[in-house]
Amino acid sequence: MHPDPKSGLHLCGLNLRLDGQLLAALDAKVAQGEVLTVMGASGSGKSSLLAALAGFLAPPFTIEGRIVLAGRDVTYLPPQARRMGLMFQQPLLFPHMSVGENLLFALPAGGSSGERRRKIEQALADADLEGFAARDPQTLSGGQQSRVALVRVLLAEPLALLLDEPFAALDTALRSAMRDLVFAAARKAGLPVVLVTHDRADAEAAVGQILQLDAAAPYSEASAGSA
Repeated sequence: MHPDPKSGLHLCGLNLRLDGQLLAALDAKVAQGEVLTVMGASGSGKSSLLAALAGFLAPPFTIEGRIVLAGRDVTYLPPQARRMGLMFQQPLLFPHMSVGENLLFALPAGGSSGERRRKIEQALADADLEGFAARDPQTLSGGQQSRVALVRVLLAEPLALLLDEPFAALDTALRSAMRDLVFAAARKAGLPVVLVTHDRADAEAAVGQILQLDAAAPYSEASAGSA
């Protein structure tokens, strides 16, 4: 079945368990360009939920239900086959590569070297990083590194965007600007987004559904939107 990006991301009867104990139970649909924010304290299961969506969930965690992205059931596909882009709290740029080489690493195969270079240069220009291809990532500011990380994720042509507290390491002004940039980029690309955060300002900026996970009282459908 060919992916149908317009169908978005569906979490169908998804149960996340730790050693058999229910941490999260939810049904949700995230349309193109929309954001589902998952909030909760440490230990509530929010990062593990993101790992389940990305395909990196490890024992003793287990999931039940289905993860359907762009019309495909990806529940049991390996991470590289799911086409979900990940952004973390730290940019995680390869220190031994230039900015351009970091981006080239993410580009899908195909096209001439000239075409691939032009695609990278255009993506950097769109992120207000024109001329940064030859830069060493370690010479960039925190905000610049975060923008390069975003560009790298988008160049991989994902069908959904998973955000694991990607704004937490930034100061207040940069945090607001980066949130605006990420959410605008997701809307432009038509990507459903799942954001994990403990910060209420992040959730409000996302302007979407909010699910509250509580380690002491796992999420239920009745609590959707009440967080």
